[in-house]
Order: sequence, then structure tokens, then C-alpha cells
Amino acid sequence: MRQNFIFTSESVTEGHPDKLCDLISDAIVDRFLQQDPCARITAQCALAQSIVFVAAHFSSTALIDIPQVVRDVITQVGYNEEGFNGKTCTVLTSLNDVPLDPSRRYDEHSLDEAGVEAVGARNQVNVFGFACRQSPGLLPMPIWLAHKLARRLSAVRFQGILPYLAPDGRAQVGVEYRQGRPVRVNSVNLQVCLRATAGAVDPDRLGNEVRAAVIEPAFFGEEIQPDGTTLVMVRSGGSFLPCGPTAHSGLTGRKNAIDTYGEYARHSGAALSGKDPNRIDRTGAYAARYAARNLVAAGLAGECEVHLSYAVGVARPVSVQVESFGTGHLDDEALGHLVRRQFDFRPAAILRQFRLRHLPASVKGGFYRKLAAYGQVGRMDMGLPWEVTDRLAALRAEAGLAARAGG
Repeated sequence: MRQNFIFTSESVTEGHPDKLCDLISDAIVDRFLQQDPCARITAQCALAQSIVFVAAHFSSTALIDIPQVVRDVITQVGYNEEGFNGKTCTVLTSLNDVPLDPSRRYDEHSLDEAGVEAVGARNQVNVFGFACRQSPGLLPMPIWLAHKLARRLSAVRFQGILPYLAPDGRAQVGVEYRQGRPVRVNSVNLQVCLRATAGAVDPDRLGNEVRAAVIEPAFFGEEIQPDGTTLVMVRSGGSFLPCGPTAHSGLTGRKNAIDTYGEYARHSGAALSGKDPNRIDRTGAYAARYAARNLVAAGLAGECEVHLSYAVGVARPVSVQVESFGTGHLDDEALGHLVRRQFDFRPAAILRQFRLRHLPASVKGGFYRKLAAYGQVGRMDMGLPWEVTDRLAALRAEAGLAARAGG
């Protein structure tokens, strides 16, 4: 377990070009699943200047106006100026409508045990779930704080508190660790973009207003706060800091670390956004997080990584490994056996437990689009099913039996 170090993580607002692509891709996934829960859909988005390109591969009974979905997301995020907006941008699509396959259109809630076992993984992947006690969301402190800053930066724009802000923004937080615990904020770096119609904003005014409206509220109630030696930087768009799609391109799935653990812990490298929940590289990451979060919340480890390996056509992971970094109540091998017995990582079982194909229809405004920005794990604002700690009693009971047997 690492002891004394400084670790930095970044988050971005929903107007960042890469994150905007994630939102568009997940809005398309939502729209398909709202009409057809059995839809199979992957949607990738790329954008630059005033051009948005969407490549979608789907098999579904749904009828979706994909260009209109794109325009709606861009407008709702707040891009409404001349350079890039939802009304005048060019939307190009490459659509592959695959014939329906009845064998893949099943109701996971009606499957018996043999039926669940028959639904194999669609792709080969390693997925990771991580949890630790550093923050209320059981996330590493740097990414927890970076998300809070990015979310607040977006909120003050939407609320008109700082009306000169444009949708694109970045937040970076460096945290100092001693004896493996976060003890102080080493640095805060906010990169903000200004609306073209806002004119020049005095740098001193910008820094003071961002500190008062964004930084101070974001850190309110947090265990660690910026102090007199914390390096605080607020920079606005200029020749050295390109802003928005008119200045730099975006692509779905390029912010995996922001979606997960801020590079403090491993992630699979596969994009989470733009895929229906039949894809195990997406849902397996949620299931692994669910297991890791419950192990830490149960007090069986101070921090924990759950690693699942899937093979094509096989329902159960071919490998389940747990790493507690020396913080485990039991050794890692025993924790691995515990996880295998207490959690069902088969694709159809994950779909059934988390209701992943039905959430877009039950959440106003769609589910996956809301999930696309500010992290797909550790969220406390959406009631995510993989963030529920409902296995604590069973884990503690079995761990107690294992400890007594081992003793």
C-alpha cells in the first residue's frame, strides 16, 4: 500500500468535447432502450469544429431520429453561440441496422437458472471495480473532489451566477497522502472557457469570482480543505487553452479515467458510454464496483479492487480476483472465494439485478445520458444500483465463519 505521495485527478464538465460525445452516445442508447428494452445498440460519436459524426450499429424495433437526438443534447448542454450550436451544426451518420435475432431478445426477469447460464459474454474483457474509505462515495479523494468542482463549475453557469462561462471546463485536484491517507489539498487547477459574447473578463475578477462561487462551495463540508499553501490556479480560454468543439475535437470513450477512479486505480480501458447494457465491458465494470464497494462498506478491507475476466460465449467470469493492498480483514484469496459465493457476475444476472435495460424508461430524461458526466461510479445523486450496500450482513457473516475456520 502506498504511503507518502501526491496524487492528482481530473474531471471535466459536460461541455468538454470528449464528454459531449459521451453524452450524445448515451442519449442514443437511452432512446433505443426507452422504446425497446431488448435493443442492441453501440453508438460512437466524434466531433470537431461544427461537424458531428455518429456511427451506430443496432438491432431493434425502435425508430430513432439520431440527428435530432444529437441536436437536442448539444442545445441542452448549452452550446448556443454562432461557432457551434445544435441548430446549425452538421450531423453526419453511418448507421448499420442489423436484422433482429430472436435468440437475443429475451426477458432476463423470466429466465430460470439454466437460461441465465446460457447467456454468455458477448466480448472478451478484463474489468475492474475499486472502492476505498477516502470519501463519502468510497472513491479516491482526488477524483471525488475533482467531480465536485466540475459539477459546481457547470452549476454556476446554468444558474447564471457566472454567466460569462461557456460549457467547456476542467477541474484538477492534487491531494497529499501521508501513511496512505489523504491529509491536505496540494493543488486546485480550474480551466474555464468564456463565452464569445462575454467579451474580456479581468483575470483577477475571474479568479476571485470562481474561488467564491465554485471552489469554496465545492469544498464545503469536506474533511480536507485548501489551506494557505495550496496552489490554486484559475485559467481562462486563450491561445494556450483551446475551448470547446470549435477549438479541439471530441471522441466517445476518451475519458475512461474520469468515468471511473481518476487513474488512482485500474480500469479496463474499454469505453463505458455508447453501449447497451448487454455489453459486459460496461455492465461488468458496474458489477465489479458493486462487489468492491460492499466489501469496503462491510469493513472487510480498507481499499479493495475486484478484477473480473470474461471470455466470449461463457457466462461466468473465467477469473475472479480480489486485491486488498494489505488492508483486508481476511487474506486476498479468502476474499476472492467470498466474492465468488456472494455475487453473481453472469451477464443476465447483472441485467436482472440492476434492471439495466429498463432504467432509461423509468428515469426522467433518460438514465445513461445522466450517467455519462461526473463519473459512472461513486455517484450519490442518482441512486445507482451498483452503489447500493445491501450485502453487508451476508458478507460479514460469511467472513466471520471463514475467520473462525481459519483460526
